[in-house]
Amino acid sequence: MFVLELSYTAPLDAVDAVLEEHVAWLDELYRQGVFLASGRKEPRDGGVIIAVAGDRARIEEITAGDPFVRAGVCAYRITEFVATKTAPALERYRETLD
Repeated sequence: MFVLELSYTAPLDAVDAVLEEHVAWLDELYRQGVFLASGRKEPRDGGVIIAVAGDRARIEEITAGDPFVRAGVCAYRITEFVATKTAPALERYRETLD
């Protein structure tokens, strides 16, 4: 599981100019089952996405395709973690430590 933290690197008007494309990109990754939750940070200086994927390389490929990244308005910080406890609805994503 991954926590993807977006930090805006451009003024909000530049971010908003690409927002519709970013939302369509999010929708597609939700459809694929990669994204579990997402939203803006408060204050609005970026966002957070909770994602699942086979490995970090796949997540890096996904984030590189974000219209925000392609437009140069955000940067990602990717944190991988082992979800050993989850809410019941996320039970299928639980992992065990080796």
